[in-house]
Amino acid sequence: MKKSDLLFVVIVVAIFIPFVVFEPLYEGYKAFNASHGMVMSFLKFAVLSTLGELLGLRLSSGKYLKAGFGVVPRAVVWGILGMGINLAMIVFANGVPVALEYIGLNGASSFMTGPFCAAKVLVAFCISVAMNSIFAPVFMTFHKITDTHILDCGGSVRALVTPIPMTRIITHLNWDVQWNFVFKKTIPLFWFPAHTITFLLPSEARVLFAALLGVALGVLLAVAARKKS
Repeated sequence: MKKSDLLFVVIVVAIFIPFVVFEPLYEGYKAFNASHGMVMSFLKFAVLSTLGELLGLRLSSGKYLKAGFGVVPRAVVWGILGMGINLAMIVFANGVPVALEYIGLNGASSFMTGPFCAAKVLVAFCISVAMNSIFAPVFMTFHKITDTHILDCGGSVRALVTPIPMTRIITHLNWDVQWNFVFKKTIPLFWFPAHTITFLLPSEARVLFAALLGVALGVLLAVAARKKS
């Protein structure tokens, strides 16, 4: 293990340990999360998903940081995307059970508020499939566009205020990797089951778990980068 790997582990542990050791801190987190959900969504994704990208960079290049990567703009973009993910989870978690009841699965909404059972897993899976089939492809493509824009800006924070050349970036995206790996493989094989677990969790824990999945996303992005090269 390199010193950089040890430092990465120390940073991750330092982020989580205080919430485990100091109960008042954890209680304060829960209270703030309950009253300021969007702010916490920004912070969770800005920190955790960015750490996931740094891990992915380590796997793909051997380094946690490199010139032009743009940690700060990536963290800001992740925070904004995290707020969108939070809203999407609310929409699909409430809307899909209603849609299931509309097509004949009586009690779908009550299953999600009841004890663990096969029917609850089925509804959670349906929510995950709907969100990852409708929302995720747009989210993933926009995230790829912002990543490309940040790299084009040399990783500078000016990427956050510079207009994104959407046509140029979309035209030159590697759609072979985006479609055949990101969409066709990661969505059904990873995100469907991963977010099924997400929606089985209490609502206050879902965004945190989704942000933690950003670490897994960093690994998947590293795999995609290797495929591209």
